[in-house]
Amino acid sequence: MATSPLPPPPDTAAPDVGTQAVFENTAPAFSPLYQQIKTLILRSLQAGEWKPGDMIPSEFDLAARFRVSQGTVRKAIDELATDNLLVRRQGKGTFVATHAEAHTQYRFLRLLPDLGTLEDQGRAERQIIECRRLRAPAEVARQLALRTGDAVLQVKRVLAFGGTPAIVEELWLPGGPFKGLTLETLSDDQGPMYALFETQFGVRMVRAVEKIKAVSADEDAAALLEVSAGSPLLSVERLAFTYNDEPMELRRGLYRTDARHYRNELS
Repeated sequence: MATSPLPPPPDTAAPDVGTQAVFENTAPAFSPLYQQIKTLILRSLQAGEWKPGDMIPSEFDLAARFRVSQGTVRKAIDELATDNLLVRRQGKGTFVATHAEAHTQYRFLRLLPDLGTLEDQGRAERQIIECRRLRAPAEVARQLALRTGDAVLQVKRVLAFGGTPAIVEELWLPGGPFKGLTLETLSDDQGPMYALFETQFGVRMVRAVEKIKAVSADEDAAALLEVSAGSPLLSVERLAFTYNDEPMELRRGLYRTDARHYRNELS
């Protein structure tokens, strides 16, 4: 990216016309300047200017682009890094986070073995049971911000560790962004599903909201998880969002917890 002339004194110069328009349309007057810069960077991420794994421009170049101080840009980037949207690499620069990286592959997987760590249980073994395109039921459409009857994809799969099934999941995805997703595509790919969504469909999950409760296994779930009907399971419903808080996946999972537990960190 070409470097603009040196910016005016930090935070005192008025933004250019384009930047000013974004400020007026996306942030109230009392919004801190670094939050406005964060919004602009998010907009570039959402538009695909920098894709997962790409290095973004330096703080100096971004400061020149937005006509603010490097300190303001640094604070915006710090927040985006805390949100797991950007990753700082010492001596290399700042990169768009990706689910393909080893340390983020299991960011949303909270089921851990009672003995040992997530790494100890090894890579999840996936069995894709079904992937079909159908019209969205009313409740699914509501959660994915679609209209009832819009096209969606329904995916069913089982995750196992060491040959023992641990999770059975049903995923609902909006049909438009995931056009072309098939059973074969899912079965052939051995990497994290969210990494597949990034690389093949340009969709990055950036945050999720979950609802958790205890349930009893029905006959279908019991057969897939190799437990007795009526066995206690953990029900986890997740709504995952891409940039701009756009819902992009509804996932309903049933978890075996006889040898594992669900762990979350609160801060």
